[in-house]
Amino acid sequence: MGYYREPRWRGKKNQGHNDTIKRTHNRKKINSGTVNTNQFIRKASPASFVAYVPERLITELPVDSAIILNLQKKGYEKPTEIQDRTIEAILGGRNLMGLAQTGTGKTGAYLIPLIHNFLRRDSASNVLVVSPTRELALQIDKEFRSIAFGLKLFSTCLIGGTSVRADIDKLRRPGQIVIGTPGRIADMVRQGALNLNRFSILVLDEFDRLLDMGFAEEIRRLVDGMSNRNQTILFSATEDKSQRALISHLMSDPFEVRVRNENVSADNIDQDIITVGDGERKIDVLLNMVRDQSFEKVLVFADTKRGVSRICRDLRRAGITADEIHGDKSQNYRIKALESFRNRKIKVLVATDVAARGLDIADVSHVINFQAPKDMESYIHRIGRTGRAGASGKALTFIN
Repeated sequence: MGYYREPRWRGKKNQGHNDTIKRTHNRKKINSGTVNTNQFIRKASPASFVAYVPERLITELPVDSAIILNLQKKGYEKPTEIQDRTIEAILGGRNLMGLAQTGTGKTGAYLIPLIHNFLRRDSASNVLVVSPTRELALQIDKEFRSIAFGLKLFSTCLIGGTSVRADIDKLRRPGQIVIGTPGRIADMVRQGALNLNRFSILVLDEFDRLLDMGFAEEIRRLVDGMSNRNQTILFSATEDKSQRALISHLMSDPFEVRVRNENVSADNIDQDIITVGDGERKIDVLLNMVRDQSFEKVLVFADTKRGVSRICRDLRRAGITADEIHGDKSQNYRIKALESFRNRKIKVLVATDVAARGLDIADVSHVINFQAPKDMESYIHRIGRTGRAGASGKALTFIN
C-alpha cells in the first residue's frame, strides 16, 4: 500500500500523520523527460518576500471615482505592481506587453484603465479580449462586470460549449467589450455576426498559452481583420524568445513591463517531489495524502482527459469529495465543478491544463501534479493556482 512521504520542506510530521511516514527522495536517479526535476524542489521564502510597495493607494489611481468605489467594494486598497506600472501606458493608448507571475492582478491591470477610457465622452473604442480557455474568458467577464458595476457598460462573452444562436443574439445588443476564445470568435466572424473592424483595441490575455495551444494562425487572422486597431495589449506570465517575431507583427514600439523573472516559480510556494516506488500505485499515495486534514482544498493536475476521469472516479470510490474538468465536459458542468470547488463543497478538483491558466480560486492549499509537467512553463502555471496574492501554498509533483 502507498504512503504519504513527508516532503523535505516540512521540518516535522503533521499531527494526524501515521508514524510510518517516510521520506525517500532519491533525486540523483530521477529523470523525467527534458525537465530537470530539481526545479520542482524549493522551500518557500517568508511571506515578506513581496518587496514592491506602491507609492499610491487605489484611491489615488488616475481613473474615474466610480471605478475607484467599485474597486474598494472588492476589497482593493493598493494596486499590484503590474497594475501600478502599466496603468498610465494603457490610459494613454500605448501598445503594451506585460509579464508578471500568475495571481498578480494582470486582468485588472488592463480592465481598470480600459473601463476608464470607455467613460470618456470622446471615446468610441471597442475592445476585443482573446483568452486561451473558456474558464479564463468567463473570469475576465466576471471581473469586468464587477469593476464596471453601475456604469452602463456592457460585455459579451463568447466561448465554445454554449449556444451559437444565443451568441449571435448577444452580439446584436450594444456593448463595449467582447471577451472570447479564438474558436468561438472565429465562428462569429465567419457567420457575419462579429465585425472585427468595430474593434480598435485588442487584448491577448495569456498570450504564450494562446500560442502553445496552436492558435497562432487564428490570432494572425484576427489581427489582420482589425483594420481599425490602434492599440494592442499582451499579458502573460511567461515569455518565449521564439514568439518575438509574432509579437513584432502584432505591435510596434510596445511599452514593456516585466515585474519579475517570469520563468521562476513563485517564492511563496513550498515545492517538492513525491517518488513512487516499485510496486506502489500513485493513486494509493494520492489517497493517503488527501485524507490528511492539512490537505484542505486540493487541485490535482493530470495529463489526459481519460486520466482525469480515472483519478476522480477512484477518489470518489474512496469516499473523497471530488469533481473533474477537462475539454470533454460541457461548459455548464465545468462551471458547476469550479463553483463547488470554490465553495468547498468538494475537497479535490482534478483537471487537465485547462485549469492551469488564469483561474483565480482562493485558498487552494495544495497543487499536486499527478504526472510531471512537460515543461517549466506548464509547471509554473499549474502551481500558480496556490499561493495566490501573497498567500502561502504547497505544490507536489509525483515522480516514478
